[in-house]
Amino acid sequence: MKRESIRRYSYLQSFLLISPYLILLSIFYLYPLFNLFPESLFKDGNFTLEHYQHFFRIPLYSRILFRTIRISFMVTIFCFLLGYPVAYFLTEIKSQKIGSLFLACVLLPFWTSILVRTYSWVVLLQTNGLINNFLTFTGLIEKPLDLLYSEFAVIVGMVHVLLPFMILPIFSVLKNLDRNLIRAARNLGANYFWVFLMVIFPLSLPGVGAGAMFVFILALGFYITPAILGGPRTLMISTLIDQQINRLFNWDFAAAIAALLLIVTIVMIVAFNKIVGLDKIYSE
Repeated sequence: MKRESIRRYSYLQSFLLISPYLILLSIFYLYPLFNLFPESLFKDGNFTLEHYQHFFRIPLYSRILFRTIRISFMVTIFCFLLGYPVAYFLTEIKSQKIGSLFLACVLLPFWTSILVRTYSWVVLLQTNGLINNFLTFTGLIEKPLDLLYSEFAVIVGMVHVLLPFMILPIFSVLKNLDRNLIRAARNLGANYFWVFLMVIFPLSLPGVGAGAMFVFILALGFYITPAILGGPRTLMISTLIDQQINRLFNWDFAAAIAALLLIVTIVMIVAFNKIVGLDKIYSE
């Protein structure tokens, strides 16, 4: 009986701790969401799926949706390829002061506006920007490349913004690895490559999974970077929603697109849970 009372008190305490977040989530996310979605299902007071049919009837909208998923997947892959070595390097630094300095460099982008960072890529990637000027000066190219307003520019800008979301979860897992397992593998004759491949990397998968989930879901709904660096030629789903609301004032169709984006996000989370397992991330 006493144990049951302690358990109930623990649940109550946990609920009270997260209640401010739940209240904010309900007011600023769930309430607007539940008021927006009916707009996509009703027209003149009658239930209809016209807005969803319109989305899949026009090939352009389907291409924008698949482009968003493809770019988000590519951004996740590049963030992993760039972020994992950085996270591993941070765990191998012996000096606490130097390690803290490098970790601060990873966190530094959070102190700068996404808008400012995105416009900095406009300066670098434009026709007369630093990159084109350097390539032209060195003779590697004869005329400036069309780097800006392309899928390449969108991916570069999104990777730059989302990279810390991949580094930090991996770093957290690698930092807490049991070093005795690594020493045991070395004592059994495994070289550094096999120790990493058979011990370190498998044990770091929960961090990789968490980082991949954060990056992919954030990339699906990214707005500022694709709108500035991609332009009309690389339209993504969030930019399409903005156009339907602020330019065309088509709230019903925008609500349908937002609902489809939410469904895609939920499907991706479920698939991610099947592959990696959110319980493994939580247990870490």
